[in-house]
Amino acid sequence: MLRLHALVKHYPVDDGEPVRAVDGVSMSIARGELVVLYGPSGSGKTTLLKVIAAMLRPDSGSVTVDGREITTLSDADGARYRLHDLGYVEQSFTLFEGANAVENASFKLWLTESNRREARHRVEPLLMRLGLGERLKQPMGKLSMGECQRVMIARALSTDPKLVLADEPTGNLDTQRSREVLGLLREVCRERQTAVLLVTHDPQAATFADRVHMLRDGRLVDYEPDREFAPLSGR
Repeated sequence: MLRLHALVKHYPVDDGEPVRAVDGVSMSIARGELVVLYGPSGSGKTTLLKVIAAMLRPDSGSVTVDGREITTLSDADGARYRLHDLGYVEQSFTLFEGANAVENASFKLWLTESNRREARHRVEPLLMRLGLGERLKQPMGKLSMGECQRVMIARALSTDPKLVLADEPTGNLDTQRSREVLGLLREVCRERQTAVLLVTHDPQAATFADRVHMLRDGRLVDYEPDREFAPLSGR
């Protein structure tokens, strides 16, 4: 479903070496596979996701999703790709303050011309599986950061995308809610044969993954869980 080949994205720096955010990354993710990508802050994880989402153009290399080259899409085709084929959970929230949880989770479906009743029937089960069954009609201003995060996840999954990119989807959640979200992504992966790439600092994500990779200084390196999460062992 997703294939990256020799992907490179560097950022120029005045009077210095360019920042090698993504530096020759190659990897593949099959349908129904959940892959976790770990890495310290500044390692290039978010840049990699934005290139896959056709939000940034790489300097070189290729990104193929379901046999389609993504790096050469026009802005309009990139927007259609993100709307119809991709579920993207970003770190920053893009929620509408005056709308409730169901309306916010339904936003992508409305853009694809689903009627509002059909959209509600599709997103409510997702919100309930994410522990928001009693918060469906709450406006965003009355939801916690963790609840807003789960609304964003429901929105990303609402269109049954072929590929899901999740950038720190458990970053605002406690341990129990994190496990619920990771479990849902694992279930969606298998039930819908969706490919999922999840970037995170959460050590428990590895237990839900089919494969785990590590990104350091823009390059994939061997994943060493004992080394990476030793400081977290006291939590």
